[in-house]
Parts: sequence; structure tokens; C-alpha cells
Amino acid sequence: MISYTVGQIAEALGAKAFGALDIVITGTAEPQDASATTLALAMSPKYAEHLAHGDARAAMLWEGADFAALGLEAAIIAPRPRFAMSGLSAMLDAGQGFDAGHHASAVIDPSAEIGEDVRIGPLCVIAKGARIGAGSVLGPQCHIGWDAEIGEGAYLREGVSIGARVRIGARFIAQPGARIGGDGFSFVTPEPSHIEAVRDSLGADQTATQSAGQSYARIHSLGTVEIGDDVEIGASACIDNGTVRATRIGNGVKIDNLAQIGHNVVVGDDCLICAQVGIAGSTRLGRAVVLGGQTGVSDNLFIGDGAVTGGATKVLANVPAGRVMLGYPAMKMDNHIETYKALRRLPRMMREFATIKKLVSKSGVND
Repeated sequence: MISYTVGQIAEALGAKAFGALDIVITGTAEPQDASATTLALAMSPKYAEHLAHGDARAAMLWEGADFAALGLEAAIIAPRPRFAMSGLSAMLDAGQGFDAGHHASAVIDPSAEIGEDVRIGPLCVIAKGARIGAGSVLGPQCHIGWDAEIGEGAYLREGVSIGARVRIGARFIAQPGARIGGDGFSFVTPEPSHIEAVRDSLGADQTATQSAGQSYARIHSLGTVEIGDDVEIGASACIDNGTVRATRIGNGVKIDNLAQIGHNVVVGDDCLICAQVGIAGSTRLGRAVVLGGQTGVSDNLFIGDGAVTGGATKVLANVPAGRVMLGYPAMKMDNHIETYKALRRLPRMMREFATIKKLVSKSGVND
């Protein structure tokens, strides 16, 4: 069992501690659920009232809080408690229990280069020429493809797949079922298809039909995926290989569950891509872009540094740096909110218009 004293936790977090610093902490809890050995997370005044319903002896509190008045024996106070949660959660994370060493059922090609202290779980497959950095952890049933490279300190949960020739930097984290380096969705017909005609005319050409007998031919993905340092990929998220050049993910990028990153996409450093986002091929994201859940981004677009999209936004055109977007089609968030308000008023306005129309008709006024 993991355990630390209140004093040890505060020192590790660079936070201030007060009261009985020798109280032993084995976990965290919400205030009403806290026990004598869990640290209650009452990081703002609105949570403090719930402390009375739990058994906490110690809590993480906000700057200026009076821990004794709250009935506590000890407190940890950080200038930004939520940021302190990053270090606290790392200290108390027991992990997944993956055993040290290489499991006997793992298949490791003799030409693969495995760094020191790498853990390789049951039924993993590591192909020829693959390289895995020191201190990495591979959970059960992971696959590392031919000539793929993963930097030191990687942590791959169950069933992660890394394709051939993929390059990944240090401290990479992938949640269960993540897929890196599958082929892109690229198909073509012998003659221009109805899809191309519709796209070129923006739907104006209603006579566009697919030529008889045309089937889709596959364009192979000859590129790979290049991922920087400190990148995290969510469960069942997919990043496709580039068609000729690499699909690139910058340093510090965080990608949530079920996201889809298409071929040739370039994602700048420190972007945040939430669940169920889809980014179509050859789109480029600048630095620190945030895409809210279920955002869809069309192909061959550019989204500038620091841009933000709200949930379910559909981006069909380039987005300038710093712009906050919402809706379908995406527009400036304040404009979208005004449009939505106007739309909500539309039924009432139509009723009022009908009433006015009747009054004008009855008055006999005409042109």
C-alpha cells in the first residue's frame, strides 16, 4: 500500500503544510467520503461544507483557509490546488500492477533493441528492428511494429498497437487499444467520381453520378507517424500514417479517447484534442490549439495558434490564431450565441409577424 505523511506530501508538492504533519495518508477522497487516512480534497470554499459529513483528519485546502475551524487536524495549502493535484495523483497512483521483466509468452525478435528496466507483459509482440527506450512499460498484448522506435519512459496500456517505422519520443503514454500507424483513408477511382464533382461544385451539380463500373482503388500509406516527447493518447484513439510524408504530433500533445487523426495531419506542440474529435487529412494545427469533444475538422485546413473550438463544432474553413469557435458551420463563439438566441426567438417572431399581417390585411392597406 502506498502511504505518505502529510509533511512528506507537502514537501514533494512544494506546498505549505499545517497541523499534525505526521498523519499518514494512503489515498484521496471527496470531503464527504474521506476517512481518517485519506486526504480530503476541499480545494475551494464550496466543498468545505461537506467535510462535516466525512471522517477526514487532513485535507488539501485553498489559500487562506482555516483548517482548525473546519474541524481538521492538518492541512496542505497550495497556491493552485488543482495544479498540485497533478503531483499528488502521481504520488498515490498504484499503477496497473504490471510485473517487472519480460513475460515468457511475449514474442521478441532477436534484432529488437530493448533498453534497461523495460517491462514487457503477456502476449506482447515486438517485431524485428524495433527499439524500446529504458524504463518503458508495455502492458499485455501490445504490438510494436517493424523498425518502430519508442523513447525512454513510455507507458503503454493493454492492447496498444504501434505500426512499422513509427517514431515516438520520450515519456509517451497510450491508453488501452490506442492505434498508431494504421493506413490512411485514401481511395481513388479511374475517372473523376461523383464525389469529386459534388465537392468541386459544392453540391450545385445535382446531375453528378458515378461512372458505371468504377470501384475504389486503394492508395497505400508510404509515410509514417512521428510523435514528440510527453505525448498522451487516449483509449481507442487512432493516428494514421501519412500518404508520403509523416503524420506529425508535436511535443506535449494530449489526445483523448476515440479521437481520429487522419493522414498527413500536423499537430503543433501542447495541443489538447478531446474525445471523439475527427481531424481529416492534411490539416495543420498550430501550437496550443484546443478542440472540444466531437469537433470535426475538414481536410487541408489550418487552425492557428491558441484557437479553441467548443463541443461538436464543425470546422469547414481556416481558423485564425486565438479565435474561439462554436457551431456548424464553425463561427466566432459570440456570433454563434447571438445566432442561437435569434433562432430561439424565431417562432415567437413568426407568430407576431402573422398577427401584424392579419391586422394589415383587415385594415385594407395595400400598395
